[in-house]
Amino acid sequence: MNEVYYIESGKLNDFFNQLKKSYQVFSPIVKEEGQQEAEYYWENLPAGSELIYNAYRTIQPLKSFFTQPYEEVAHYFTSKEIFQVKQQTIIFGVKSCDIAGHKVQDFVFLEGVDVDSLYRLRRENIIFISSDCTDFKKVCHCLAWDIMPYPTEGFDLNLSPLNEGYLVEVGSKRGNELIKAYEHYFTPAKETQIASRKIKRDNLVSRLKKHLLPQNLVSKDTVQGLVRQGYNLDTWKQFMLTCVECGGCNLICDTCHCFLLADKPNPGMQEPDKVENYQNKKVRVWDSCLYANYARVAGGANPLKTRAQRLRNRFMKKFDFFIDNLGMPACCGCGRCIEVCPGKIDIREVLKDLAKRLSVNSK
Repeated sequence: MNEVYYIESGKLNDFFNQLKKSYQVFSPIVKEEGQQEAEYYWENLPAGSELIYNAYRTIQPLKSFFTQPYEEVAHYFTSKEIFQVKQQTIIFGVKSCDIAGHKVQDFVFLEGVDVDSLYRLRRENIIFISSDCTDFKKVCHCLAWDIMPYPTEGFDLNLSPLNEGYLVEVGSKRGNELIKAYEHYFTPAKETQIASRKIKRDNLVSRLKKHLLPQNLVSKDTVQGLVRQGYNLDTWKQFMLTCVECGGCNLICDTCHCFLLADKPNPGMQEPDKVENYQNKKVRVWDSCLYANYARVAGGANPLKTRAQRLRNRFMKKFDFFIDNLGMPACCGCGRCIEVCPGKIDIREVLKDLAKRLSVNSK
């Protein structure tokens, strides 16, 4: 079992601000005005700010700290180093679904034939201080994929709120180093406090199960068979009728990772006859498999020409490819894609429609 410590509520904010003296610290801010549910965003707040404990995940995906929607990844004909980390980063309020989704990002960028050096550099210099969920959004469905609403792995430190303080679980060597560096804030957790954490966690799981039960969601154990058997069903055509190809579902997804590389000339180049001035750039931008030109190749051929084909491709990647290659679906149940979609396409409903059609066809 990991080491567990206790910090009083009044000391947590001081600990947070002490960290800001040595680290770049991102923490949640909240926007409630005009919202049915509170919305959380990560911000790099100034020193002296108050730490907000986010009840559930933020709006923006965790992946945005590791790859950017648009960024320079290489310069040609120059020795200038563009991959630099001046200060380590700490992210407060990472949730269990974020960590589960980030397993996919690590698999893609760190475990392939080639390692993405920029991703690795950022990964090595970012510390996760995760936290238990204390509530959930209407779209949350992490339990459908056997992901608990509290982190069990993949964090450096994890916060669990108690009545008058927080339990702090150590999940890594870096987390242990933080505890030792700021040990005056922490005391070893008591068995009664750990038992209290379990009660709070069990209560939230019970509430979330009650919320999800009427939805009759597809399970992790059956989803791969559904997308394979439903490959030629009309589900894909039906749900893509309202798609506007904005790509929002991909761009906000914590597991989606496709990108496009492009070369960009230096518009301010002087003395073009000197090769050392040809400081052209290679840029990387997030791509979306719902875009019409996503799979188009030279000559104009497009194996994913229709919107229905592209939606099916998205689901096959999430629920077939990654189950085969990583042992888990590339969906963490965060519900971000459901919230962002202007066409009201709900990933849960697509899977349920496949199950319904296959059930009817088998009778």
